[in-house]
Amino acid sequence: MRKENSIKVSKEQKDEMISEIKNYFSHEREEEIGDLAAILFFDFIMEKLAPEFYNQGVFDSYTYMKEAAEDLMSIQK
Repeated sequence: MRKENSIKVSKEQKDEMISEIKNYFSHEREEEIGDLAAILFFDFIMEKLAPEFYNQGVFDSYTYMKEAAEDLMSIQK
């Protein structure tokens, strides 16, 4: 089974997410953080948290497909 060390995102996606992090801190916490702090926070999320969300998505997809396949088999004559 293949296991990747990190989740890949495009530069555009990363830039957008970093912008969202800065906006969150600004609007929700009333703190201004710079690019470096936002990038480090992004890197932390990608390394420590994102794999768990990804794995849950894979598991949820597997469960859905398994249930859909069982439903499909139930229409056999």
